[in-house]
Amino acid sequence: MRKQRVIVIGAGVGGLVAALLLASRGLDVTVVERADAPGGKMREVDAGGRRLDAGPTVFTMRWVFDQIFDEAGADFAQHVRLHRNEILARHAWPDGARLDLFADLARSAGAVGDFAGRAEAEGFLRFAARARGIYDALRDSFILAQRPTPVDLVRHAGIAGLPGLLRISPFTTMWDELGKYFRNPRLRQLFGRYATYCGSSPFSATATLMLVASVELEGVWRVEGGMHSLARALANLAQARGAAFLYGREAERILVESGRVAGVMLADGETLDAGAVIMNGDVAALRRGLLGEGAQGAAGPTPRAEPSLSAVTLAMRAHADGFPLVHHNVFFSRDYRAEFDDLFTARRVPREPTIYVCAQDRDDGDEPRPDERLFALVNAPAGAELSQEEMSRCEETVSRMLADCGLRIRAEATTRTTPMDFDRLFPATGGAIYGQAAHGWTASFTRPGARTRLPGLYLAGGSVHPGPGVPMAAISGRLAAHCLMADLISTRPSRRAAIAGGMSTR
Repeated sequence: MRKQRVIVIGAGVGGLVAALLLASRGLDVTVVERADAPGGKMREVDAGGRRLDAGPTVFTMRWVFDQIFDEAGADFAQHVRLHRNEILARHAWPDGARLDLFADLARSAGAVGDFAGRAEAEGFLRFAARARGIYDALRDSFILAQRPTPVDLVRHAGIAGLPGLLRISPFTTMWDELGKYFRNPRLRQLFGRYATYCGSSPFSATATLMLVASVELEGVWRVEGGMHSLARALANLAQARGAAFLYGREAERILVESGRVAGVMLADGETLDAGAVIMNGDVAALRRGLLGEGAQGAAGPTPRAEPSLSAVTLAMRAHADGFPLVHHNVFFSRDYRAEFDDLFTARRVPREPTIYVCAQDRDDGDEPRPDERLFALVNAPAGAELSQEEMSRCEETVSRMLADCGLRIRAEATTRTTPMDFDRLFPATGGAIYGQAAHGWTASFTRPGARTRLPGLYLAGGSVHPGPGVPMAAISGRLAAHCLMADLISTRPSRRAAIAGGMSTR
């Protein structure tokens, strides 16, 4: 009997992973993507004839992709070439102070000691050990699990694991917890920035996010050809395994018949029959009915959660001098609390933002070059509509603050993206790049899991469990594929199959 199709809506990393794994298991997979290329937020833009990453730029948790490619019968290293960063990031402040963090823990501790003294270096080592403990406690029980509840975490830990679970500090803010390790306000600021990796404020996010430090110490890599080449590698392998890709085609409605998924109608009116659909997009689009009323309630009610941060980004072909850029660079504001008050209370682009700059043609110590690719990002509130005057003011502020740190940039061409641009690219988000903010201990448990209330509909992407970021979104795609396959296997032969070929997605 002919297999019915599985449709994946969205070729972001979660959708690509789901498509790859399902196609590798022999399923008939079609990916529908409104853009002209794969990647989703892992996108690439043109700046004066140079292509550069304009989304995620940090690659971590390599083991996630090693496992995914292995499951698909391939070797990750043969499809994606990586170069390990010895310098994780270079950090700078307006008075000229600088601090590098390294892949080597002892070398980072030495740098912290040179920057702020022996006591702070000892605090850093205690902080790194605590971050590792949190990561170890949550990796299998939460990150890789199918949307666990707090009770599930306790059950998974068992009596022997309870002390470790209690040390993840879900009820303490990251900022307060950092104060136990660092007296130097700049070190607290530096490590508090990890909260922004999921679009949150260190003053409101839980201390659990300290685990990001451990993730980076496991390794930060540069992807040869840019992060977008990772998306292309996933798409190419999925196609080699039999998946079909429809680029430039937009899904308008998820079709529902007899209380379960029946297919997808495209914006041009074409209907694609399917026995299952994986929606790899922001869950807000589903909840707001952008994919039809039949699927609107599938993810459950909208949680009372604050939207995550958005951003203003500048992708440039430029000449830079005066500051020794490495691949990842962070230029901090003078007043961190004021910056986040602007973002989450006043709901405006900070008057003095922290600025991230990715020098995409440099590694750990390249010399300036006359025509290089730079990507600059400042955090902005979701929903912010910047007038041309406000955008010009923002760029002037960025230029002035970078100059205060010694960096002079002369841009030959610039491609800009604002929160409203992100909203147009990823509808219903208001430009919130990371779904909901991780504010409060319950936030991580309110993200939906892979299964939905609508039989045959599954979810993947950074707005669902386990959360935002390239490796987390990849895990979400893997979880969605595993759910679908498990539901297929659990079909009882004595009952009529809901999907031709024996697939059931209940």
